[in-house]
Amino acid sequence: MLIVNLLDRPEHLPTLAAAHVQAFGGLLPDWTVAQAEAELRAQQRDAIPCSWLVEDGQGWLGSVSLLHDDHEQIRGWSPWLASLYVQPRARGMGVGAALVRHCVAQAAALGVPTLYLYCEAPMVPWYQGLGWRVHAELQLGPLAITVMEIRTRQG
Repeated sequence: MLIVNLLDRPEHLPTLAAAHVQAFGGLLPDWTVAQAEAELRAQQRDAIPCSWLVEDGQGWLGSVSLLHDDHEQIRGWSPWLASLYVQPRARGMGVGAALVRHCVAQAAALGVPTLYLYCEAPMVPWYQGLGWRVHAELQLGPLAITVMEIRTRQG
């Protein structure tokens, strides 16, 4: 398993954009694959926003992003671990956990003291197992979500 910056693998942008719209489009019903691809193309290497991929010898397995804002209704906290996606063939193999840890480490390297994410209730224990804690519970469009946070540095 190798984690690379998305900028180093632009050939994966179309399929990654399509996967993101399929997985997360329910929250943004007017979001298109073209818009998702444009957002991914705007990622940076050593600044927010940035994205990473996990790949193996057969292609990309998953992705995660570090964003200033993740949804217009929850702009009170920033920055966000966002768009964690693992392809079905790679689920249960530690890809998601590796991406989350990488994103937290990169946020720390960028000087971010606290990082946020949101998820639905069934995912809360999984994130807690990675060191995240519940910050707030609220309604985001049609979803009841849990906003979680993690301190990126000890002390």
